[in-house]
Amino acid sequence: MQPSSPDSFNSSRLPNQRWYIFPQQPDLAQNLSEVTGIIPLVTQVLINRGIETPEQVEAFITPESQVLPSPLEEFKDLLKSVELLETAINQGDKIAICGDYDADGMTSTALLMRSLSTLGANVNYAIPSRMTEGYGINTRIVEEFHQEDVKIILTVDNGIAAYQPIVRAKELDLTVIITDHHDLPEKLPPADAILNPKLLPISSPYRGLAGVGVAYVLAICLAQKLGKVQGLVNPLLELFTLGTIADLAPLNGVNRRWLKRGLKLLPYSQITGVQALIQVAGVSTGYQVKSEEQPENPIIPPTSKTLKPDDIGFRLGPRINAIGRLADPQIVIELLTTDNMGIALERAMQCEQINQKRQQLCEEIEQEAIAWVEEQQIDFKQERVLVVVQPQWHHGVIGIVASRLVERYGVPVFIGTYEQEENTTESPQMIRGSARGIFEFDVFKALEYSHDLLHKFGGHKAAGGFSLLAENLELFRLRLKEFAHQCLELEHLKPLIKIDAQANLSEINFNLYDQLDQLHPCGIENNSPTFWTPNVRIIQQRVVGKGHIKLTLTQDKFSHTQLTALPTINAMAWRWADYFPLPQCLDIAYHLKENTWNGQTNIELELVGARLPESPENDQPQLTKSAEFYYNNKQYYCSLSSIGETQELRIKNQKGEVLAIQKGQRFGLLGKSRQESQTVDVSQPVFYDLIQAAIKALG
Repeated sequence: MQPSSPDSFNSSRLPNQRWYIFPQQPDLAQNLSEVTGIIPLVTQVLINRGIETPEQVEAFITPESQVLPSPLEEFKDLLKSVELLETAINQGDKIAICGDYDADGMTSTALLMRSLSTLGANVNYAIPSRMTEGYGINTRIVEEFHQEDVKIILTVDNGIAAYQPIVRAKELDLTVIITDHHDLPEKLPPADAILNPKLLPISSPYRGLAGVGVAYVLAICLAQKLGKVQGLVNPLLELFTLGTIADLAPLNGVNRRWLKRGLKLLPYSQITGVQALIQVAGVSTGYQVKSEEQPENPIIPPTSKTLKPDDIGFRLGPRINAIGRLADPQIVIELLTTDNMGIALERAMQCEQINQKRQQLCEEIEQEAIAWVEEQQIDFKQERVLVVVQPQWHHGVIGIVASRLVERYGVPVFIGTYEQEENTTESPQMIRGSARGIFEFDVFKALEYSHDLLHKFGGHKAAGGFSLLAENLELFRLRLKEFAHQCLELEHLKPLIKIDAQANLSEINFNLYDQLDQLHPCGIENNSPTFWTPNVRIIQQRVVGKGHIKLTLTQDKFSHTQLTALPTINAMAWRWADYFPLPQCLDIAYHLKENTWNGQTNIELELVGARLPESPENDQPQLTKSAEFYYNNKQYYCSLSSIGETQELRIKNQKGEVLAIQKGQRFGLLGKSRQESQTVDVSQPVFYDLIQAAIKALG
């Protein structure tokens, strides 16, 4: 009887990605390490951010050490704005804030409501309806303010593109102060004062401020002018921190400096509504763990009392944003301005419930969008952009779905829904949509390129919003395709993963994590450090929650003389259920995360990329030997295959079950296929003796 080789195991598909690994500069990294005391793996990350001298490292790690120019020197209309507001406060004139319904706009509105009220102003606010009016101040709001005898209109996070509404305000003899951070139009509106960091030089530390940052600058400068700063700075800094991170503003310049302060304040927030939101969202803070609850383990660090940007970006921010997407922004304004804990908890619970509804809507629309795309069989190499418009989608959440589709398909996404039923004849049918881009594609420029087809549009490089007549949809699609072909090569049509450095799993420990923590806050323009490790072996994997994969990993190493126990590490791959099960051996890209469970804190990996090992030998195992043998009076077949630089032994019984072990590994796979296999410890006698018999049979 001829021996047959055991069944080969099939690989599942992997995320369609392109990896960019920063050029490594080991000598410079080592030199910086010797001067600063920071390990080379972390100094390489700093080098990748353009930080190459000890002085630059000091400025980045401790931004408070730097001397900032006064914002009054940077914003030419800031002093005028302060004087206009001071006069209005002294005269008792009505001031009206026009905000926006996203997290930046709502935190900006709350910030100015708190500060102006504290400073004695007669102040109120309005926010346009997302459902019926869309983004930005409009003529209706201007005229209502005039009827209410408002003297000063103060826009936050909007207004820079609202030319006609500002013209109308001036016709009604209203004073207008615009505070905004969005891209500048060709013609600025005729406001009395404009505060926008896009008017500043690129080198200005204030250039990256979000709307809430501009509001913070104005509020603090006004308080200083009135001599009433005491007790005001910290609550406003908390709102600045919430809004800046939720709006995905660049985390450099003064944003980095002020966020490092704000993130330390939030766990002990002076704002009743923030306390309530943290409690409802289940965010862990220094208040929630007593020192005696810490386990007696010297490698476990004390509980951090500083929130991470992820706590805001993934826990607090979405609960605030959900209100603006699906409900009345007044809920958030009340949450962030009330001093009554009962009201605050009630509003926080509304945020929680509406966020759950938002999550459900996103999942439903995402699945419908994917089904439509798959049915259309779109050739993205030809289109290079995805435009998907369907009826009865909630336009409050389609921007989130657009981001997920970019993640899935690797192309810019323009997603929209019809504003009225198709059979209506009262007025032309309109489409309102959201857009999300990729690294090489500027969304705002794409919308400008299509401006003659659009009713309204706005945004920035990474994201935008638009509306158009439904009859222009096909022309809009063709125009976007034309623009995409001008800036996107075929190689760009994969999500880009930027990787800082290669690390061994054995290097991942609390010392590395703590040194990386000095680089926080991370986000836009200061990305979370991303590492990669080759030839990682998956010991266990399972789908958990709503489509996530939880894994236990070890790194491929082998001894020529014995099976060795290797350290393992846990990992999460969010929203990767489509790729389950992952191949057993992979190159992985990841962030480091701290996870505390049942009082035990560990460092885990958050996978952001995966690929098959690059060596071509790894893709096609080469059979080198095979044999038939008997063990305990039972017949087995075995084979030895070369896989890259290592070897894999496979043993098959008469039931078709295969035991696969790579050389030097303590753990192997047992099953009829890799997809259905379980991980087993081959050092156990039942497996070890069988392996020895197979090795003897192979000679």
